[in-house]
Amino acid sequence: MDVNYNITYLILGGHVQLAKYRYLYFSMTLLLFILIICSNTVVLYVIYVNESLHKPMYAFIAALLMNSLFGSISIYPKLLIDLLSATQTISLPACQLQSFLAYVYGAIEFTLLSAMAFDRYVSICRPLQYHSLVRTQTVKIILFLAFCIPCVEIGIATILSANIGLCKFVLMRITCDIYSLVKAGCGDKTVSNTYGLIVMVLCTLPHVIFIAFTYTRILSICLRSSRDFRRGALNTCLPHLFIFLNFTIIVMFEVIQNRIPASIPHIVRLMASLLGVVIPPLFNPLIYGLKMQAISQCIVALFKLK
Repeated sequence: MDVNYNITYLILGGHVQLAKYRYLYFSMTLLLFILIICSNTVVLYVIYVNESLHKPMYAFIAALLMNSLFGSISIYPKLLIDLLSATQTISLPACQLQSFLAYVYGAIEFTLLSAMAFDRYVSICRPLQYHSLVRTQTVKIILFLAFCIPCVEIGIATILSANIGLCKFVLMRITCDIYSLVKAGCGDKTVSNTYGLIVMVLCTLPHVIFIAFTYTRILSICLRSSRDFRRGALNTCLPHLFIFLNFTIIVMFEVIQNRIPASIPHIVRLMASLLGVVIPPLFNPLIYGLKMQAISQCIVALFKLK
């Protein structure tokens, strides 16, 4: 019995000089992917096997690194296949899935960074209440919500975008995203655009405001405390603050360049679309592995020759 499947395919037309530099692009991307997998896995393994690191702060770090792996795995395998393919195509369902996963990764990143700011705020500003406010059960609930709420929010946005019929079948990108799918649609985009704007604000602005508030309070406490206290607080807060500022700038750049006229050079747009799955997944484990003394000592012990 013959069954006909009517599957829509999209062309990812964002690649630059792919025929000329195909193998160079592939080698660099594969090396980057391997580095991301190895660096994140090593830090995760160290946190898992060392009981001294089984604390809320390190649980949030582990969740952040797991999210980095999640975001990378949603992008790099397909990208590597495209770099070796004669045509860069993707089915509409696969494109929608990749868009969903990429957006969920970004939303979870902000949520986890906000949770880590809460942990540092309570630890530094309310140390006597830390064990009552940041209990194991509380951490589990925060992590559950940090992963589930973005899935629901982005899931609805994906469904709304899927209900818009496509008029264009070429995306000038090398990865899929919900906003590009909506722009390629020819149906009524009002609901999808409105909901997308609301979700974008909810997934970023509250977390940015909360993290700014917590670090203002932490700075205020540090300025009134001893030098040793300031040194200890900064050692745990600076890596998180650097990662937060880094990711926020990347997201802002991607959002802005995706919504302004096409006067920006294509190569700039291409680089901006990849920054979110290049810099955080690669630098997060390096920063925490090198700057967090407890983690760095465990990593050294792991690779120390006997």
